Amino acid sequence: MNIIDIITKKKNKEALSKEEIEFVVNSYVDGNIKDYQMSSLLMAITINDMNDDEIHYLTNAMLNSGKKLELSSLGIVVDKHSTGGVGDKTTLMVAPIVASCGVKVAKMSGRGLGHTGGTIDKLESIPNIKLNLTEEEFINEVKNINMAITCQTDNMVIADKKIYALRDVTGTVESIPLIASSIMSKKIASGASKLVLDVKVGSGALIKNIEDARRLSNIMVNLGKQNNIETVCLITNMDIPLGNNIGNSLEIEEAIDILTNKKDNELKSLVIELSSYMVSLGLNISIEEARNMVISKLNDLSAYNKFLEFIKYQNGNIEALPKGTKAYNIKSNMEGYITKIDAYKLGRLSMLIGAGRENKEDIIDYTAGIILNKKINDYVGIGDILFTVYTNKDISNIDFNIIDITNNKIEDPKLIYEVIK
Repeated sequence: MNIIDIITKKKNKEALSKEEIEFVVNSYVDGNIKDYQMSSLLMAITINDMNDDEIHYLTNAMLNSGKKLELSSLGIVVDKHSTGGVGDKTTLMVAPIVASCGVKVAKMSGRGLGHTGGTIDKLESIPNIKLNLTEEEFINEVKNINMAITCQTDNMVIADKKIYALRDVTGTVESIPLIASSIMSKKIASGASKLVLDVKVGSGALIKNIEDARRLSNIMVNLGKQNNIETVCLITNMDIPLGNNIGNSLEIEEAIDILTNKKDNELKSLVIELSSYMVSLGLNISIEEARNMVISKLNDLSAYNKFLEFIKYQNGNIEALPKGTKAYNIKSNMEGYITKIDAYKLGRLSMLIGAGRENKEDIIDYTAGIILNKKINDYVGIGDILFTVYTNKDISNIDFNIIDITNNKIEDPKLIYEVIK
């Protein structure tokens, strides 16, 4: 068996066997298959696709390339994952809400790259917080307070780390089989018994159309079933940014506003739905019962108190959350209704002003970010502030044209397109 024959086979649109896929994954991890050879195979997969059996074989081969976390001693543990988007800070609220409902949440999160932010980056804006937990610390925290969030460990799903780094620089990130196997190998390795997935679709997401989002969701639900993990996918809108705040410490602030009932927007609505599905799975109750419990825990501040408990447990100092000092108001030069806020352009803008990283080595400015003062279908007049930019960078050459204003309103954007389980 050799890599050239396997590349040729996939180039000719033939299905790869279980043994061929295991050979590729193991040989690449061992260094016997070179980056340029793996890049060629990844491109062939991106162009010619994989069938369900191939995706199953690839997921399992990647899963078996590293250590698996054993959480069975904790009973039922629920995890949540988003495919990434602009302003997507839901984990910061969902985890404490679900934990306050008596459901255990064990979350391994990653960093952001490009225009999508990572949960770990957002949490790292909180001074002194500890996010590199040992396996023992992680499990004990879930036992003690029902939740924990930590960085992904180096010894889990080793193949995915190597393959993802290669996908990122070879234009093969958008392949549905590669997305599905990457997400699910990590989630299965993380040890949870129930899983809720937020599959973003739209201009600010990896997946651009509903058909691809539906296919990805069905694949991941089936991969969950094959590994005895009950999985639910919510397909959600990422043509518009999620919430008003974009940027790390600013997103922590908005999460606190939601948890303390100071803000009611589409972000809060999505947080309630994601939390409700997690509680429904964790407690084996109806979605309606779970939703009532979630809203109750928000209203009586139990969820906010759980958030504070989590931050304190991991040594964070929420009182010292940094704030930006250099602010620039971007104003409207016309009047009318806002009919588009380009999520992709907004995400790129946040990266350019220092809130994200284009390369993995880039250093984030945790105070940089954007606060949207207006949302879809809001009326604006000439001189009204559309959004405020916080940055320590020179903005003289940055294009701030991310909002369309027209004479008429549009139909209110849908937040959740489908639920697949």
